[in-house]
Amino acid sequence: MGRILAIDYGQKRVGIAVTDPCKIIANGLTTVNSGEIFNFLTEYFQKESVELVVVGHPRQMNYEDSASMRLIEPFVRGFKKKFPTIPVQMVDERFTSVLAHQAMLDGGLKKKARQNKALVDEISATIILQSYMESQRNSFL
Repeated sequence: MGRILAIDYGQKRVGIAVTDPCKIIANGLTTVNSGEIFNFLTEYFQKESVELVVVGHPRQMNYEDSASMRLIEPFVRGFKKKFPTIPVQMVDERFTSVLAHQAMLDGGLKKKARQNKALVDEISATIILQSYMESQRNSFL
């Protein structure tokens, strides 16, 4: 059984989250610099079995792609070329940063910790992954 890995791709940083092998729980994994993402993924895929990668799809309120897609589309193309056996699925990521900040508040993190953009990116990736997992569960009902 392979894991599902989620990516919140940004210009500077990439938040990464992953499921447990049974695909029950989504956990934040790390944040890496955007320029190092393929090296990180290569090493991770050598150690762990991943059956699917979900990538945050930034959209505006009217469902049109946001300007961030100009960064994400080349990343996804590069991913598919480098890792052709791992399927990629785009997942709506609207409000993930807002939800990440709220989760940090609810978790009692101090203001200094809430200003850590890398942590926000990792939590956003976890929310993207959790959203994907819930949509899959709901499609079976």
